[in-house]
Formats: sequence, C-alpha cells, structure tokens
Amino acid sequence: MNNKTLVAGLAIGSLAIPAAHAQQPTTGDADVLEKLGSFQSTGTTEFTTIDQDSSSADAIRSTLEKISLPDGFEIDLYALAPDARHMAVGTQGVALFVGTRKTEVWVVTDRDKDRVADEVKNFAPSLVKAIPNGPCFSPDGVLYIAEQNRVLAYPAAEFFYESPDVVAVPVIPGGELIPEEHVSYNHTARVCDIGPDGKLYISLGQPYNVPPKEHREVFAEYGMGGIIRLNQDGSGREVYTRGIRNSVGQDFHPETGNLWFTDNQVDGMGDDIPPGEINRQTEKGQNFGFPWFGGGDVRTNEYQDEEVPEDVVFPVVETVAHAADLGMMFYTGRMFPEQYQGGIFSAQHGSWNRTEPVGARVMFTPVDAEGNVTGETVPFAEGWLDENGEYLGRPVDVAQLRDGSLLVSDDLAGAIYRISYQASDAE
Repeated sequence: MNNKTLVAGLAIGSLAIPAAHAQQPTTGDADVLEKLGSFQSTGTTEFTTIDQDSSSADAIRSTLEKISLPDGFEIDLYALAPDARHMAVGTQGVALFVGTRKTEVWVVTDRDKDRVADEVKNFAPSLVKAIPNGPCFSPDGVLYIAEQNRVLAYPAAEFFYESPDVVAVPVIPGGELIPEEHVSYNHTARVCDIGPDGKLYISLGQPYNVPPKEHREVFAEYGMGGIIRLNQDGSGREVYTRGIRNSVGQDFHPETGNLWFTDNQVDGMGDDIPPGEINRQTEKGQNFGFPWFGGGDVRTNEYQDEEVPEDVVFPVVETVAHAADLGMMFYTGRMFPEQYQGGIFSAQHGSWNRTEPVGARVMFTPVDAEGNVTGETVPFAEGWLDENGEYLGRPVDVAQLRDGSLLVSDDLAGAIYRISYQASDAE
C-alpha cells in the first residue's frame, strides 16, 4: 500500500476519508494538498512566531487591570495571537488552535503548564488559507478548520503541529462549501462543532444585511443563512438549521444534546432594535425566522409584507441590540462556583454602527440541566469599552481549558485572556 492509498483510506477514530475526497484539489493548493496527502515534504521550513515578551504584552496587561469580574475571579494575559478569533482546545491538552479572519491559524502551547503561553506560531504554514476562522476538534483528536469556502481535516494536528507540513484532507473541497458567485467579504467567518451524534455542524452566514428575494432559493439549498450538518468524512451533507442571519457561535447542551447558537441581527433599524439572539434547537429543520424577522419578533422592512412561516422558533434569550453576540459555550468545568455550572458564557464583540457603543464583554446566561434558561443574561467580564466609547479590546470567543479556567479571544488586541477563580478563605 503506497502513501496515497493510505491517506485515501485514512481512518483515525470516526474520521474515514474516502478516496474521492482525498484526491480533490483545492483552488490554488492542489499541488500542496497532493504532497501532504502523500506524506511528502513541500519544502516549507519557516514559521511565523509571535514574540510573547513584546511591549504589547505589557500594554494589554495594563488594560486587563480595568476589567471588572465577580468576586474571586482573575483575568490574565494567556497569549499574544494576532487577530485571534475562534478557538479549539486540543483533546490531549497539548495545544490550543486559534483561527483568524485573515490567513493564519495560530497554535498556542503552554509547555511548562504555568497557564501562560510559551510559544505561539502559525499552523501548517505550507498551506494557503482563506479566512480560517473556525477550528474545532472531534473527541478522538481530529482538527477541522472551516474556512471561507472549504473545510479541511487535520487528522493528527496536535501531534504534528511542530512541522510546517501536516496531513490535510479536504472534507468539503475548495469552492464547494458555498457557490463561488456568492463568496463575499461579509459574513464569511464560519464556526464548526462536532455534535453528540458524531456529525460536523458548520454555520454559514449569508452575505447580505437582508438577502434579496431572488437569492433565497439557492441560499436555502446550500444552507446559507443556516447551519449545515454532515458526516466527518464529508458525506451526507444536509441543512440542519434555517432562518439564521449570521451565527458565529454554537455549542451543544451537555445534558440534552440540543444545539444552541448565537445570531446577529439586522443593521440599520435603529440603536435599540432588533435584539441579538441566543437560540435553542430541538430538532432538525427548525426555522428561526430570518429574513422575515430581523432579530427577536421585529419584522424586517424588506419582508414586512410577506406571510411569515408558521413554524418560526423565537430565541430563548434576547440580548441588547447590536452588541454582536459571537462565540458561546456551556461551562462544564469544576473550577468556577456552582452557579456557573452548565450555564452559557458568550462573547459580545461590540457594536459597529450604534450611536452609543455597547458590548465588548463576556456575558453569562444561567441554564439548568433540562436546558431551561433560569435567569437573565448578565455581564461577567467587562471594561474593554471605556467611558469615552473607545474599544480597548473586542472579545470574540470563549473556550474552556482542562483545568476549568476560561479563555477569551480578542481580535482587536490580538490576544487571548485566561479567567480563573480562587475561592476566598471566608467561603
């Protein structure tokens, strides 16, 4: 059996890549993918390494002194990572993979386990990437990265990230995630997750503020303005979620297994409407109301004369308008106090077109074991938006380390923060 045949039938855990997908070229990367799939060197030898002791680190630590948290919590700089967006913690606890809206994925390592990164360098530099925003891991250690218009699987990323060449296999080849004619600079940051069913879930924002009616049919076919579901080998693609404008955060409830996700509402309707959303999905095919609703139950001007589908599911949480709710996760760690167990931590990136800015903070929503929201969504970590309305940082995503501490990415500061908890002697 030669190397190409080995990759064509590569099986690591639940990932099994059929030959048809292993041989598919990606636009601009055909030769590189062919070599990587055949375990051949591309000749790339250089990494981009981010200096963790630069003056930026001191400036960011100064900003963190302004961040307010509940009693007992502390926030520290974990890593400098330019344009840091969505994060995936390696299943072995070896490395953290951080996507961006540019061309790099960063791999962050804390070798001495002092909870501060020792090294940050670019991952798989031999491959050209386009908006590799969304990394996620399968339980058996396969890294998936959802880019602007393709999805690649890296079957052993956490073990071979030290090399510039890493086995990369197209799950959805370049140009096939969405139609090329609808590739846009807007709403192209994908996120992904592996569900309890072992399948891959990928969000696909549609490129408009509100889409023209003539595009709705093709968008519905591809799942643009929704979430698609497929097997980890790329087969069995289907539209799982409909009626979303641009979701950039999702997670599965640890007890019920239901999919929850944030959604960003329509712009240009005023400072205070429509609300942002956190949604709960209980079955395949549910419709969450866009483009008939711009957020919550606020009708869009473009579709106000259309009859609304009868099956619209409204959000379980409405958040402040235009705060840009992005990454979210259910907290399953043991470090934080009991009132945070099973609840949602979510990142608000901050408004871009509101006359009085809001957001730039981490929020918390209490959720019980049955999947019911039991209280209001409240600020957990805030202070990146100062009294002058200036952004000192813009949180994007939240992730949990194995010790139960919380990581927060910030694409403005180019940093990742770590929030930890230490009980006081009085408790």
